[in-house]
Amino acid sequence: MITLCIFESFAQKLDKPLGFRWQRIRVRIQRLGIVNAMDDEHFAAAIKATGRKKLIIAGVTNDVCTVYPALSLVHNGYEVQVVAGGGGSPTVMAEDIALRRMDKGGVTLATTNQLIAELAGSWAIPEGGQLVQVLMTVLQN
Repeated sequence: MITLCIFESFAQKLDKPLGFRWQRIRVRIQRLGIVNAMDDEHFAAAIKATGRKKLIIAGVTNDVCTVYPALSLVHNGYEVQVVAGGGGSPTVMAEDIALRRMDKGGVTLATTNQLIAELAGSWAIPEGGQLVQVLMTVLQN
């Protein structure tokens, strides 16, 4: 099971690639204006309720949406991996500082390819072979 957190502003624009699956994940935590998602009691409770201690995070902006909850989660004993290319920041400097700050704070930074490889565990199994095909398609574009 993968927990997916989608914020209201993004959800309003979402129709693809999730398409028909969107209705299944429509129930979400609606965070209104709180910068650090972990400071929202409902969001923090939802994370805790997953029972997981290893989390993968990506945010719209790494310098705000990702850095603060990632650091808070590490501080609270979670193992956190951030998909560095899964978000961005308004400037190169902001991105660099956000990634360095997370790295120094104990967050593991990874690329999408690294995370997919880690989660797959083996390209030799059928699911691994399917992931390789997806990666090759994405990397060619």
